[in-house]
Amino acid sequence: MAASKRRTFFLLHSKMRTLSAPLFDSYQCKSSQSATSDITYDDLRALLDKRPSLLLVDVRTKEEVDKGHIPGSLHIPVNTVGEAFTMDAEAFKSKYGVSKPALDSSELIFHCQMGKRGSTATSKAVELGYVNARNYAGGYKEWSQKAGQ
Repeated sequence: MAASKRRTFFLLHSKMRTLSAPLFDSYQCKSSQSATSDITYDDLRALLDKRPSLLLVDVRTKEEVDKGHIPGSLHIPVNTVGEAFTMDAEAFKSKYGVSKPALDSSELIFHCQMGKRGSTATSKAVELGYVNARNYAGGYKEWSQKAGQ
């Protein structure tokens, strides 16, 4: 290999090694974070039975919710999650009729029809500081099939 080609290869290889470690680390963090933020149908059933203060947020449209919903869920459309969870506690309770969860609450779960909007809402909540927010990935579709609603 010619000296100039070896030098170019070495420089490119060195830069790739420098860049790949931080990229891999951030990928690992995102990957493990999203893996722990989803819950299953069985997880949700257990939480609903054990934790009466659980806040289950349905982020579907009003039309979808009118066709059926998970009992006890609170309707906050996905496009208003950011606004809702940045309200002060008094305004939140006045608008939604329940207490706004603390940032470190482990009792905040989002869901939609099949998981995507719930995941979007969960990510928004995490971005706002709700470090334990989770997504019921099966959504209302799975709930209605398994619970017979």
